[in-house]
Amino acid sequence: MPNREPVLLSWSGGKDSALALYELRQEARYEVIGLLTTIAADYGRISHHGVRERLLERQAEAVGAPLDKLYLPSNSGRPCTNEQYAALLAEKLWTYRRRGVSLVAHGDIFLEDLRAYREQNLAQLDMRGLFPLWKLDTTKLVHRFIELGFRAVLVCVDGQKLPSHFLGREIDTALLNDLPPDVDPCGENGEYHSFVFDGPIFERAVPVQVGETVERESRHFIDLTEANHI
Repeated sequence: MPNREPVLLSWSGGKDSALALYELRQEARYEVIGLLTTIAADYGRISHHGVRERLLERQAEAVGAPLDKLYLPSNSGRPCTNEQYAALLAEKLWTYRRRGVSLVAHGDIFLEDLRAYREQNLAQLDMRGLFPLWKLDTTKLVHRFIELGFRAVLVCVDGQKLPSHFLGREIDTALLNDLPPDVDPCGENGEYHSFVFDGPIFERAVPVQVGETVERESRHFIDLTEANHI
């Protein structure tokens, strides 16, 4: 077999990241050599998702892929600026480019502006974006996620789009039926974020249990912790 092209996967630990990894592993021409996740340094949690760093580590071990963390600083308690983020990301990606990695994969589905932003930044490093889920129908995609045997819980919701009682619910057909009609089934517009704890890419499930809820700037988070069993 010819050498496979190395791919770094932008990894949030959520549904779309997991599906992107699944799709990439179906392609004989690619080899996912690492998962890159941004972490809020002050909190030790996945940026935007609020999942504990330890659970992220357990998840990466379970899917059998090396994990690389990009720690994002805060500015007197406020999130780092876009300029800081771009500079830190470029510095991190350049370490991969020097190793001969030129492809960075993302789980984006239809947000044109976000894809353009990613591709522009990658081009400055002589790298290219890979989007295995691009333009797929989000209703069909989330049903495929369920049918493949993936399991995930909602860990963050936009309080203006979804009430907090959706937190901690597993992504299944009952959840999809309960989503308001203006919410994308995959949460592609930021309506919700998830944490995947089992599925076809997992060597073993990551046991989780749901904790307390926290509200921050109109977003609601659930605190997941490790559990002895699912």
